[in-house]
Amino acid sequence: MEVSSPRSAFLSLILSCWAVSPSALAGQFPETGQGLYQIGCAKCHGNDGRGVDLSTVGFDIPLPDFSDCSFASREQDADWLAVAHQGGPVRGFSSSMPAFGEAFSIEQIQRITDFIRSFCTDPVWPRGELNLPRALVTEKAYPEDEAVWTTAVTTEGEGAVINEIVYERRFGARNQIELKLPLGVQQTISGGDWNGGVGDLAVGVKRALFHGLEEGSIVSVGAEAVLPTGDEDRGFGKGTVVVEPFVAFGQILPAEGFLHAQAGLELPAEESDTVEQEAFWRLVVGRTFTPQPWGRTWSPMLEVLATMELDEGAVDWDLLPQIQVSLNKRQHILANIGVRVPATNAATRDTTVLFYILWDWFDGGLRDGW
Repeated sequence: MEVSSPRSAFLSLILSCWAVSPSALAGQFPETGQGLYQIGCAKCHGNDGRGVDLSTVGFDIPLPDFSDCSFASREQDADWLAVAHQGGPVRGFSSSMPAFGEAFSIEQIQRITDFIRSFCTDPVWPRGELNLPRALVTEKAYPEDEAVWTTAVTTEGEGAVINEIVYERRFGARNQIELKLPLGVQQTISGGDWNGGVGDLAVGVKRALFHGLEEGSIVSVGAEAVLPTGDEDRGFGKGTVVVEPFVAFGQILPAEGFLHAQAGLELPAEESDTVEQEAFWRLVVGRTFTPQPWGRTWSPMLEVLATMELDEGAVDWDLLPQIQVSLNKRQHILANIGVRVPATNAATRDTTVLFYILWDWFDGGLRDGW
């Protein structure tokens, strides 16, 4: 008795759904992504990628619409390859999405993915590959739907634990709005009493001007208005409106490397002892590692931060080594920790430990994907 290989058995199961026998292909596979899609995917996802009526399949999990650019453009090929090869549970999705790793090679799944990409016909949407790992300070160019809680702890001099809650929401293909609210506790003098309070609320917008997957680049411009909602007397506010225009750049590098750059100005409506006109520029270089196939990602990176007071021209430099790690299978909950170390004027500026938890809420709830 001949024993079928898992690959043959899986293909027989797929082809039987289409009333086609394996012998009809005489051991040959379609060469195109469209042909492979028809064999392995169209029964559930439909010929047009919109998903078939759930009454025709044996489960009630809603099917994705691959023609919806707002959904399809955000995901990286790596995530689609993982789900197609290993099945839905590898990214915390339903087992209704089977594993095709026994049926198709990685190269064939990539061709299927390339064909699925064609269902989104509007090229204005930036691809998910350009959504590079988020640094602790530098603004990334990619417009995103996420919430971030960042904590900064001063390790020297006057103590401070400052939290910042950031909410970002994408609208349209290239645009994003952002809200930032700082809050925390700090000492007015070293060893003195601690004061708590809420800082200045910031409202920002960002728009991607250019993006190209072939070039691996994305460029955005944005502006942020910091409103004087905090208590200036307790050290939690600047007492005036501050406008911060900026330009941000992201670049995919070889071997899973990446680069961010940002430059901008801080322009207060009124100058005072606590706020002056400043220019800033920031650079991030990092690389993503996946030690286990389809598993957790680690992204060590180094931020170089510079701030210059426009009146005096002196530049303060900081170095901020850090590492981001995905916490769950779906990889939409991430953490990052780093240490910001003054490289100049270290006697008057403190070392700070920074940490964030990031929730990419478009990809699921906080309890999803574990």
